[in-house]
Amino acid sequence: MSDAAQPTAAEVRAAAEAVKTALDRHLAAVERRSGEEDPAVYDAFNELAAAAEAYDELLYDRYDEVTPFEIPGEDTLPPYTGPEEPSALSVLIRRDYAVAEPQRLMAQARRVEAADEDAPGAGASGTVHGALGLLFGEFEPDEIASRHKEFGLEEGDSTLWVTAADESAEPGEWLEDPFEQVDPERVVCRFDVSAVFDEEFDDGDDDDGDDEDAEDGDDAEDDEADLAELEEDLDTDLDEDGAPARLEADR
Repeated sequence: MSDAAQPTAAEVRAAAEAVKTALDRHLAAVERRSGEEDPAVYDAFNELAAAAEAYDELLYDRYDEVTPFEIPGEDTLPPYTGPEEPSALSVLIRRDYAVAEPQRLMAQARRVEAADEDAPGAGASGTVHGALGLLFGEFEPDEIASRHKEFGLEEGDSTLWVTAADESAEPGEWLEDPFEQVDPERVVCRFDVSAVFDEEFDDGDDDDGDDEDAEDGDDAEDDEADLAELEEDLDTDLDEDGAPARLEADR
């Protein structure tokens, strides 16, 4: 940062005083708290976090120093304010995937297409977009999650939110815009799965690196063989009448 843009010593001092004031307010709110989820404590906590973050930034910009405090992010949910005894709930799920093997994806879609006598003849399985539509239309999301490698997909992050409601929605009421309003204060619980949570365990696998390198070639050959076998099944999966056999999913 240039000298012209640096905060003054007085600004750093003022930010330090703001932290002290916010700290006193937070302690007072805690001492007067009316319950485990007192909104006054929540507000004081956020004010203290904001003041500490501002001070930390100014201190670094002016003196190239940092504080020993870790400022919490904004990814935590606010206190629950929904009904104490919810009579209805919504489960919101997001799962991310990367299309790691498009050819495998389209080969699986062709199996679905060949087994469906009522499928249109437009060849939707010939594109990744069409193949995804066929597979997600044929299989339940949970089954795709458990068999994602078979479909050429690679798992990313996922999250599940359980939100409380006062009463059940009317049939068709929210279908036009199902994700428009999600009130974080009505989230009963949430469960997150992410690769970043597993990074600390990856260091112990380094000793096996040589073995993994040796197996990489075999795995690639196995994948190619599996894909070739999958393509061949398109011609051999016939029932007794010579028609394409119906694809049976492992439910």
